[in-house]
Amino acid sequence: MKIFIDSAEVDEIKKYSGIIDGVTTNPTLLRIAVEKRKEVKLKDYIAEICEIAGKGRPVSLEVASVLPEKMISEAEYLYRNFNGIAGNVVVKIPISVGSFGSSIDGLKVIKEISGKGIPVNATLIMTPSQAFLAAKAGASYVSPFVGRVDDYIRKKLGISFGKEDYYDSSAVQEYKKLKLSEAKMIEDAFKLYDLEGNSGVLSGVDLVEKIKRSFENYGIRTEIIAASIRNVRQVYQIMIVGPQIVTLPAYVLEDMIKHPKTEEGVKIFYEDAEKSGYRELFEG
Repeated sequence: MKIFIDSAEVDEIKKYSGIIDGVTTNPTLLRIAVEKRKEVKLKDYIAEICEIAGKGRPVSLEVASVLPEKMISEAEYLYRNFNGIAGNVVVKIPISVGSFGSSIDGLKVIKEISGKGIPVNATLIMTPSQAFLAAKAGASYVSPFVGRVDDYIRKKLGISFGKEDYYDSSAVQEYKKLKLSEAKMIEDAFKLYDLEGNSGVLSGVDLVEKIKRSFENYGIRTEIIAASIRNVRQVYQIMIVGPQIVTLPAYVLEDMIKHPKTEEGVKIFYEDAEKSGYRELFEG
């Protein structure tokens, strides 16, 4: 499984260079990054990100508009102006523009852009059907939003949570079995499976698994980027499901590296190396 960093911070991209296999950005991340650097022009900053990522490490850059003709124009602009730096630009197109236009606009843009040889990352994927249609339209990547799906389900079920809290859908179901009568359990199960527009998806990780299985069923080669990751436990589950790619914020990457017993072991070994004279072997 490849690891991308979900960041527009050049310092974070540099820090994990050599570990990461690509970069995903969005207008919000870029706005925050550039606002910290008042003297930097956005165009120059994006060029720097592409250069730092380097050849063979895709950089997803998103369109800003919701009207099809403008999305197409912006996708072409991004590819024309930045792909020449390291040959690594992928254009992010939302699967749907919501109330801004027709529900099929995003798919039509994906089809047209990919038909011009521009790799597309279909973003804001929340259901298996969205991913399937994006792949059929020619998207090189689909990005299911794991964390946002978990948020949606928890809000609908009335479960309080913090942004980085782990959502264990199986534990929720076990809790309900203990606390609820059989009739209420059945009622609540229907509520979970029939959330508005959620297509029976039980969690963000479940979404990734359903997309992967459907792609395998039909030999679809579009790569899955598990996105909107909030914590390490989600990453572990994603690793078991096995999409091609996961994109992570820097704090999750950092948490993946750390463990108290690792830190304790390093301290003990360092101290023993001092006491035993072992370190002197390397000083002669």
